[in-house]
Amino acid sequence: MPTPPAPTLAPRRKTRQIQVGKVAVGGDAPISIQSMTTTPTTDINATLQQIAELTASGCDIVRVAVPTIDDADALPAIATKSQIPVIADIHFQPKYVFAAIDAGCAAVRVNPGNIRKFDDQVKEIAKAASDAGVSLRIGVNAGSLDKRLLEKYGKPTAEALVESAVWEASLFEEHGFHDFKISVKHNDPVVMVRAYELLSQRGDWPLHLGVTEAGPAFQGTIKSATAFGALLSQGIGDTIRVSLSAPPVEEVKVGTQILQALNLRPRKLEIVSCPSCGRAQVDVYTLAEKVTAGLEGMTVPLRVAVMGCVVNGPGEAREADLGVASGNGKGQIFVKGEVIKTVPESMIVETLIEEAMRIAESMPAPENDAQAGAPVVSVG
Repeated sequence: MPTPPAPTLAPRRKTRQIQVGKVAVGGDAPISIQSMTTTPTTDINATLQQIAELTASGCDIVRVAVPTIDDADALPAIATKSQIPVIADIHFQPKYVFAAIDAGCAAVRVNPGNIRKFDDQVKEIAKAASDAGVSLRIGVNAGSLDKRLLEKYGKPTAEALVESAVWEASLFEEHGFHDFKISVKHNDPVVMVRAYELLSQRGDWPLHLGVTEAGPAFQGTIKSATAFGALLSQGIGDTIRVSLSAPPVEEVKVGTQILQALNLRPRKLEIVSCPSCGRAQVDVYTLAEKVTAGLEGMTVPLRVAVMGCVVNGPGEAREADLGVASGNGKGQIFVKGEVIKTVPESMIVETLIEEAMRIAESMPAPENDAQAGAPVVSVG
C-alpha cells in the first residue's frame, strides 16, 4: 500500500504556476528553497563553487548579485554551468535586467523601489522576458520602498509594501506578462506576515517568502521560522529564502528543516532527544550531539530517539524507528518498538550508529538525495 501523505496544517493557497528554469514555482509544485551567493559575481569560479555547495545542501534556486557591468558580464558562464536555476538580482540599472535575460539566467529579480526609470521600461522588460522564457520576481523591500509610498504611509507598513507590489504587478499585467512571483519583505516578522496575508488576498500570484535582514544565525532562524510558520500554516508561500548573516548553506539547512517540520517536504533523518532534567542519569546533551554528528548526511527517513530517563524514554524510544532509553549507566536499544539489546553507556552512541546504518541499508534511497538537508533535531 502507498504511504499516505503526511498531514499539513492547511491546504496550499491556489496560485498560478511559473517556471524558474527547470523548477516550477506555485500551483501544486513543491515549495522550493532559495539562497544567495556571497562571493563577488565577477569571481566566476568562486561563485560556481558556492553554488555547487548550495546545490549539495538541497538548494533549489540560487540568486546572484549584479550591481555592476562586470557582474553582468559574468552571468553567461555562471548561468550555463550552474546545476540549479540562477536568478540575477538587479538594483538601480534597468540595462542589467536585459543583460541578465540575454545571459540565459532562469529569472530576474527586480526591485521597483530603487531601479531608476523602472516604470518606464516595464513594457520592454516584459517583452524581453517573455521572448526568452524568463520569469521575474517583483521584490519589494522595506529598506528600499518607493519614496512616494514612504511619503504616503510615513514608514514601510504592511499596507505600503502591498500597494507597491500590486501596482508593479499591474504594470506587467497590462502588457500581458504574468510569469512573475512577488515578495514583500520586512525585517519585522509581524509586519512581514501581515503584508503577505494582505497580498495573498489581492491576487493569485505565487509568493516568495522572506524576512529580510533577519540577523545572525540564531536570531535570524527564530524570526524566519516564526514568520514562515505563521504563513505556511495558512497555506501561504510557494518558495522561501531564510536570510541569515551566516554562510548561505546554513540558510538552506534552516529552510529545509522548517519545511520538514511542517510536513511540506519529506522528512529525512530526525533525531528526537530530551532536554534533560534532574531525572536524567546519563549525559543526554553529549549523547545527542555525538549521534547527530555520527549520522550527518544520512538521507533516508529515519526517526532516532535519544532519551535520558525512565519517564518518557521507553515510550519515545518505542515509537521511533531506532531509540535508546538510558539510565543507571546503560541504555536499552529499541528497533521498531522492540528492545534488541542493553549496552553500557559508553557503547550507546556506537550501537545507535551501527543500527542506524543497518536500518538505512535496508531502506530505499530517497528520490532526491540533494534535498535531504541536515538532520532534523527535535528536543522533547
